[in-house]
Amino acid sequence: MTDLNASAAAPWRAGVIQDFAKSELFDRTFEEGMMLVEETAGYLDGAGRHDSKILSRNAALAYATESMRLTTRLMQVASWLLVQRAVKEGEMAAEAACAESYRLAEETAVVGAAVEELPYGLVNLLQRSERLYERVRHLDKRMYVEIALEEAPRPVQAHFDRLTAAFGG
Repeated sequence: MTDLNASAAAPWRAGVIQDFAKSELFDRTFEEGMMLVEETAGYLDGAGRHDSKILSRNAALAYATESMRLTTRLMQVASWLLVQRAVKEGEMAAEAACAESYRLAEETAVVGAAVEELPYGLVNLLQRSERLYERVRHLDKRMYVEIALEEAPRPVQAHFDRLTAAFGG
């Protein structure tokens, strides 16, 4: 879907987007995402540096690769969450949040090193970030992609359909 198509479909979706941004689910997801970003930064700047220095050459390369994937994944999630917060706080119109540039990209499958070679701290963060990413990706698809493929609601037609069903037609 292009940004032009998103803009055309956006007005009737604005309510759905605003409702989500004001929901408890959003608040919990936002808090979890930001805490995970902070925890990851703390690990990579602290214990993770130490952990990476004692790895074999191959495991150190895998560590570097996986930590890059981890930070990229979390930055995408944080960016998406910040867009939703901007909608919630009225700093961004819900229709603007429909732009294709705000969608989460599907992660490409990468065959990484054996998990047993990586430090537990990194593996734990990778697993938690992947679960969070998948949940946010599901929300993104439901709110912005799949709903755009559905036909816009037509309340007047729905009333006519109910009248026809009730009184015959």
